[in-house]
Amino acid sequence: MASSYERFFDIPIGPQHPALKEPAMLKLTVEGEHVVGVKLDVSYNHRGIEKAIEGRTYIQNLYLIERICGICNAAHTLNYVLAVEAVFGKEAPERAKFLRIINEELARIHSHLLWMGVAGHEIGFETFFMYIWLDREISLDLTESLTGNRITTSYNIIGGVRRDIQPELDAKIRKGMDKLEERMNYYKKLVLGDRSIIARTQGVGIITPSEVTSFSAVGPTARASGVKVDVRADDPYSGHDLVPFNVITYDGCDSYARILVRLDEVLESIHIIRYCLDHLPSGPISQPMPRRVPAGDFLSRVEAPRGELIHFLRADGSDKPYRYKVRTPTISNLTALVNMFSSKGGRIINIADVPVILASIDPCFSCTARVERVIR
Repeated sequence: MASSYERFFDIPIGPQHPALKEPAMLKLTVEGEHVVGVKLDVSYNHRGIEKAIEGRTYIQNLYLIERICGICNAAHTLNYVLAVEAVFGKEAPERAKFLRIINEELARIHSHLLWMGVAGHEIGFETFFMYIWLDREISLDLTESLTGNRITTSYNIIGGVRRDIQPELDAKIRKGMDKLEERMNYYKKLVLGDRSIIARTQGVGIITPSEVTSFSAVGPTARASGVKVDVRADDPYSGHDLVPFNVITYDGCDSYARILVRLDEVLESIHIIRYCLDHLPSGPISQPMPRRVPAGDFLSRVEAPRGELIHFLRADGSDKPYRYKVRTPTISNLTALVNMFSSKGGRIINIADVPVILASIDPCFSCTARVERVIR
């Protein structure tokens, strides 16, 4: 507690707080209602998954790796199987590549809709939150029809995918995409004209293109500041070089632009899924792979819903990885997040803006936490 003559106060948010869905500590230094400094601690939930991967076989790790992040499980398993297949020097069949893209984009739609609902909740627009989460059920139902599960899909396997698309499912997915496209166009019109959303997000959480580059921000956080980075376009994987799409960017550099980027990315994912269904190659959906992976190193990356996701595999010729390393998008965006709270350049950050700014990068702390203790 500061004395009456002191200008600055420290306000802790977390590690357990209604505005935080995962444990993290934001220690704000405030002067009146204005934030003048922030310290961030995300070390409260370190699960040791990388070490656990080294003690399990490549097959067993499929189900562990997708639990690094439930929402991004499709991106994590895709990254993993791409790394293992690369060490083998093999690729999945063409049909499997397109099926992986469909699953990946359904997960992106689900993630962005979940985030937009949470953003509405943080703003105080509960009706927006409830309606958009109702439409999110469309993507979850389609994911369940494709993979057998709503969230953790267990769809990608080493050498391909686990299930194929039948004609009746093809029609169901197309119908779902039509409905989602209609709803997303409605939400975009709403966001462009709603005074509450504009007042709470426009000019809030500014990060300039040069700051994006300096802090290595990725995903929608970077693209909302006009930086055109997307692994699907920059380093295509799993058939993305065969599927045309647009990299969505806005130059608002604020929380409002991050909403618009994600709205348009959902529409772009809908177009990608339709293209994959229209051009789905014939043939097998998987090919057999040996249980033992030859010795070698490989770094793979995919565009997860939050941005560039990197996996590194070191194999020693056994049936278990020798070393596995994961770098999630959130850990790249955290330095950019802290900079968003900066008052430099005459920026004014109010305490009420903190939940909006924090939510705007769509953080995932449980898959980000990294702790290392050195005893000398």
